[in-house]
Amino acid sequence: MAFQGSLKIIHGGEVLAQTAAAYRTLETSHPPTYYFPPGDVDMDRLSPNGYRSFCEWKGEASYFDLQLADKVIRNVAWAYNAPSPSFRHIRGYLSFYASRVDACFVNDERAEAQEGDFYGGWITANIAGPFKGAPGTAGW
Repeated sequence: MAFQGSLKIIHGGEVLAQTAAAYRTLETSHPPTYYFPPGDVDMDRLSPNGYRSFCEWKGEASYFDLQLADKVIRNVAWAYNAPSPSFRHIRGYLSFYASRVDACFVNDERAEAQEGDFYGGWITANIAGPFKGAPGTAGW
């Protein structure tokens, strides 16, 4: 679904991505995940890395590393280049792990990362858990 609002990602004191044209996905027991159009992302700082994962709903995801002067942050973002028909609107859009960048903002509110290395949800004050990946949710 199209997200009505603004999103911004900051890393190393610089804007990595900023948009008012994102899509938001909601999955059971997850906070929202946001997808940025590639034209609103500093793609010069990202490089595809060959890693893949599979979502039963969206299809195969490919991943990107964030290139910094002194290091590389692995798997900072992912995209679905050939998503299932139900998710065709996010084709080629990028989603970011809030835990792997300095700050993510939803309408100027700083978002918290969903717990767990695999999960990419962004938590804001209007989102209530419990969420998959959080302590005490083993077995979900």
